[in-house]
Amino acid sequence: MKNLLPPVLFIFCIVSMILLDLLFPIRVFIPGSFKLHGVGMILLGGWITASGAKIFRRKGTTEMTFSEPNFLVTEGIYKITRNPMYLGFSLMLLGLAAVLGSISPFFVVIGFFTITSLWYIRFEERILEAKFGETYLEYKANVRRWI
Repeated sequence: MKNLLPPVLFIFCIVSMILLDLLFPIRVFIPGSFKLHGVGMILLGGWITASGAKIFRRKGTTEMTFSEPNFLVTEGIYKITRNPMYLGFSLMLLGLAAVLGSISPFFVVIGFFTITSLWYIRFEERILEAKFGETYLEYKANVRRWI
């Protein structure tokens, strides 16, 4: 399953949400005027994701889930959340679900959050613990996984 990188899952979720909303909308849940809040969440999520990726590139470490990092990033957005890119993806999906307005896309958001928490993040945490030891454990104790 190493071929299912987080951005691929993210795009799959976007397509799934749109299809669910078109083919199996479960009751319109969010009225039109509140859908603009979803746009704000998409923009915020995009900014958070880009901020995390930018720091990784600047530090010269990998942002690829299944690759071993060569540097532990703890600055910038990483002082607030250990997983800004996953947080940003989740916010963008939640915002899209709000824009679409029916309940069915929210099931995909829950699925993305669950897969990210139980699979990707746990995998990455094991690698970071093995590579950076006590330094990572201290960081992990002081900074939340999500927010």
